[in-house]
Amino acid sequence: MSHINFSTPPVLPPANGYSHVAAIAPGSRLVWTSGQVPIAADGTPAAAGDWAAQTRLVMQNVGAALEAGGATWDDVFKLTIFVVDTSALPIVRAVRDEFVNLQRPPTSSLVQVAGLFRPDILIEIEAVAAVPAA
Repeated sequence: MSHINFSTPPVLPPANGYSHVAAIAPGSRLVWTSGQVPIAADGTPAAAGDWAAQTRLVMQNVGAALEAGGATWDDVFKLTIFVVDTSALPIVRAVRDEFVNLQRPPTSSLVQVAGLFRPDILIEIEAVAAVPAA
């Protein structure tokens, strides 16, 4: 049995690429990441206006943060995605799907914001993961 049980109960509307519920096994260790943005470790930002490049770099940064906390993408049970424009959602989902386990997609929230900390930043993502008990 997995340390995370994902489900989409029939009493809720169908989920498109996410799960409605994630139940964490007792004794699992939780890992939270700060919101990650499309800026590389050397300070280089992803191309302004390029949703795919920005989302991919954000997801890579989230992955690096997870790894630093002892977690992997398979341990992620919650994503919170902040975007400045929801019209790019198909691109964001396509790139996200390169990283998450599509058989057990994490619970997710998508929030459109008026802006992020710099005008060239289109997206920010934070994750919560549960690492199996040792």
